[in-house]
Amino acid sequence: MLPNQVSSGSTSSPFSKALTGLTSGTTYYYKAYVHEYDESASAYVYRYGSEQSFSTPGSVSVPVLGAGWLELPDYSYSSLSGTSTSSFTDLYAHTHKAMMGGVRQRNYSLLYDPEMYASYWVAYPLCSAHCTSGRTETWAYDPDVPSAKQTLASSGYGVAVSTPNYASNSYGRGHQIPNADRNAVDAMQAQTYYYTNLTPQIQNGFNGGIWNDLEEAVRALLPGCDTVYVVTGAAFRKKTDGTEGITKITNGNDSKKLPLPNYYWKALLKVKRSAGVVTSASAIGFWLPHNDLKGEAYADYTVSVDQLESWTGLDLFHNLSAALQTSCETNSNWTTFRSF
Repeated sequence: MLPNQVSSGSTSSPFSKALTGLTSGTTYYYKAYVHEYDESASAYVYRYGSEQSFSTPGSVSVPVLGAGWLELPDYSYSSLSGTSTSSFTDLYAHTHKAMMGGVRQRNYSLLYDPEMYASYWVAYPLCSAHCTSGRTETWAYDPDVPSAKQTLASSGYGVAVSTPNYASNSYGRGHQIPNADRNAVDAMQAQTYYYTNLTPQIQNGFNGGIWNDLEEAVRALLPGCDTVYVVTGAAFRKKTDGTEGITKITNGNDSKKLPLPNYYWKALLKVKRSAGVVTSASAIGFWLPHNDLKGEAYADYTVSVDQLESWTGLDLFHNLSAALQTSCETNSNWTTFRSF
């Protein structure tokens, strides 16, 4: 056998071979081959197919963003659900910060895939001091991601959609962290208009309806509690499925092909502390198909955080103790969460 060569046995059918001992975050190149007898040469010869490649997942270290932040998922492994061919080392993970109350504080963190032109999740703490009223639109490229790897949405996406449920509608610029969750601090609100925080959402019946209602319901939890920890995500396929089709639209601003998320989800966490130590917690999740849901209620789409983890491949709220995760991540009752 030749160096770096593995055999799949003797067969005339399609074949595969499992590989072990590979290095993470590495691109490997390979060719399929057959070893057969060549009558003209009276000898066994190797015949190779065209060169192919694949990349092993890399890893991203959570402490790069902030050790102990309760809103951060653990994404340092390769089980994230998605359809991108990017390796994990091709993703962008960073935290935007801004001055608030004379102190430079975290605004929100994200995990962005430039191949999908979307963040798999955006995570942030939310309290009353973040919210007042007003809206100042300052559409801009995220300075932590090369502009060529973002899609221009300053004039919307320029794409209309038509379904039997409504005559004509456009895709809105769906914020993952809403601008209204940061409108008490101009610098923080401006960062919510980065293109890495936006995805194309059906405007009528989703972004301007049920999704907006859910965002308002999250803010209505304040000031009844000190902080709500929020994770919002875009999902292209369920990890437990992996066969769902993905529609692409052409952005009218830059002609880039944008995959449309099939789902949007949100995970919420509230905690209670004693002497600075988290002693109890409550969590809930929402999982919404990206359809025209006009007239439907967000409360009908509650799921447990455990269910979200199964569908996304993420470990949400992993900075809670194992015992607290076990106790709070099974809840799917909105009233139970609100009254915590």
